[in-house]
Amino acid sequence: MKMKNSVTIGDLIKKYRQENRLSMQEFADKAGLSKSYINMLEKNYNSSTHKEIEPTVKTIHAVAKAMGMSPSELFSKATNISIQLTDEDREKIYGSGNLKWEEESRGVKIPVLGRVVAGIPLEAIEEIEDYEEIPRKMAASGEFFALRIKGRSMEPKLTEGDIVIVRKQEDVDSGDTAIVLVNGDEATVKQIKKTEAGIMLIGFNVEVYQPHFYSNEQIDTLPVRIIGKVVESRHKW
Repeated sequence: MKMKNSVTIGDLIKKYRQENRLSMQEFADKAGLSKSYINMLEKNYNSSTHKEIEPTVKTIHAVAKAMGMSPSELFSKATNISIQLTDEDREKIYGSGNLKWEEESRGVKIPVLGRVVAGIPLEAIEEIEDYEEIPRKMAASGEFFALRIKGRSMEPKLTEGDIVIVRKQEDVDSGDTAIVLVNGDEATVKQIKKTEAGIMLIGFNVEVYQPHFYSNEQIDTLPVRIIGKVVESRHKW
């Protein structure tokens, strides 16, 4: 019996068909299944056993492929699936690394840089401490690198040893946290506050780091250069 608010594979198929204006036969052809079987899936009823339909792993793969998603994604969306999975089945659904959709769903590794200094392009930095993984969709939106937090100036939000994920860019909005190079020194992680007269670098722990203001002239002459925006932080236990 279908529980209230539960979602079956049939519900997802029907929703997909309606959104894409596909007839039951058209979806069946796309999935390589029969129209009558798609009908049973949508009704969640097996006319032969008079019970809820129990799709096979092969069916799950076929339906997922027709809907442009991975079997594991289909499983995550369908909260009511009458199926008993063996360890081999689970491997086929969640661990088939050779399939194209699994390759595409994997994240992208970016380097965790030990330090960033002026005059050395990011891609030329050889001091790589580790690698972090970011979603492929995020990676496609720009160029990213990671830095490990050193010191206590950004506590309590960022503590020593945390990893920040950084999108490489030369400007940020006021209030953003950025990676900044000042006077050729090693890069620092600070919140940016902009004014007409210049910018202020703010550490969340004022006992360790008092706000530093740089005029527009100093920005040009020192110089003060933003090299990226912090988009995510990861705490390491």
